[in-house]
Amino acid sequence: MHYNDYYRYNESRYDYDEPEFYDIRITANNNNNNNTATINEDIYSYPENFSNAIALIEEAIAGEEEDRLFYTYLINNAPTAEDRQIISGIRDNELRHHSLFLKLYSELTGQTAPQLPGERFVPPSSYCEGLQRSIIGEESAVAKYRQILFAMQNRVHINMLTEIITDEIRHGILYTYLYSKNNCNI
Repeated sequence: MHYNDYYRYNESRYDYDEPEFYDIRITANNNNNNNTATINEDIYSYPENFSNAIALIEEAIAGEEEDRLFYTYLINNAPTAEDRQIISGIRDNELRHHSLFLKLYSELTGQTAPQLPGERFVPPSSYCEGLQRSIIGEESAVAKYRQILFAMQNRVHINMLTEIITDEIRHGILYTYLYSKNNCNI
């Protein structure tokens, strides 16, 4: 999961627009001359969605270093032992997810995942801002990971993605608890 990945997050409305899909195909509508575009939403159709799923798995793997630095920041700035324990548990889950994504990539492609550059870590201005980023990041991860899930055919792979997605949902709930408990009001 990438904590700087807000898609097109609109902070003024505390809402977000659905992310654009990586493998989306926009074609000009040739039936009229108004240059409108139609979007082919094949995110649910295998094998059309497979290349998008592989790209998203690569992206999930690439963010490991940024994630590690982010968790270190949160743990070091957590005000209580309970906060540190919760964040450490989430970090441990995320390390497992990274291993699962590596295994998934290898099984789906027959190759080792490429070493792609990850995002540069930008420390939050406060613990509360870090929690806010985490909540939004977990939600963004669920939106991405379900696209990967849509491309899975093997029951074991479906189960792996289900574990990852349900963990991300739980993490969002835990971060929301910490945000509320710490009276964050960003």
